Parts: sequence; C-alpha cells; structure tokens
Amino acid sequence: MDVIRIAEIRDTPLSVDEVFAAVGDPAAGGIDLFVGTVRDADGGRPVTALEYSAHPSAATELRRVMEKIAADRPVLAMAAVHRVGRLEIGDLAVVVAVACPHRAEAFAACRRLIDDLKHEVPIWKLQHFTDGDADWVGAC
Repeated sequence: MDVIRIAEIRDTPLSVDEVFAAVGDPAAGGIDLFVGTVRDADGGRPVTALEYSAHPSAATELRRVMEKIAADRPVLAMAAVHRVGRLEIGDLAVVVAVACPHRAEAFAACRRLIDDLKHEVPIWKLQHFTDGDADWVGAC
C-alpha cells in the first residue's frame, strides 16, 4: 500500500478525523497531526478572512513533497489536505498527519511536511483586514 494516503487540494471544509484515520497503521508507535487554522490577526493587524488560491500543479507538487519525505524518513503513512477558496476565522486551512514507528520520527516528519508544503507547494493566500486592506502572502 502506498504510504501517501491523501494528497489533495480542496475547496470544501477539511476533516481532522478523515486525515487522522487515513494514517492509521498497526505498526505506528506515533502519529503526529498538524492543523492550521485561520487566525484573527497577522503582524498585529486584525484579519477578517483569508482566500487561498492554488496553481493547477499544487496537488502534484504536494505529492512530490510527500514522496521526498517518505524516501528520507521511516514513514508508514502520510496524509495532507489544503483548502482553497474563502475561509473565515477559525476555519481549517490545512491538515497533515504522519505515522511512523516511533514518536520522534513522526514529530520530525510531520514538521518537515508542513514546512515543505508551505515553502514548495504553489498555494497563496490573500489576507483581508478589518480596515478594508488586503495583502497577498506567498505570492511571487
């Protein structure tokens, strides 16, 4: 079975339960889960909402990032989903999980997964502020 159980970009609400269930493995001694949510401020400025956009290659790039991590670490299972579209404060923006034989390996692999996703997968966010201004984050 492929260790990459989910690698998707979605325009619908995300489920922590779905991602957690996807990485279940009887050999796993540790499962690390990261949930990124929309916060109400950034850089000291109040945020009202976010809009995520993704390049058409984003899901392919996400899978590539996950394959690279799985090749370097003792990963038993991985899952990652990132939302696109308009998100309100408190909405789930990204959910990733990694199962490994031991907890330290799971922590390290999950940290690398979310960090590499943020740096390598072409997803951009437009932050809307209470003063009516908006700023792109992650756009070149």
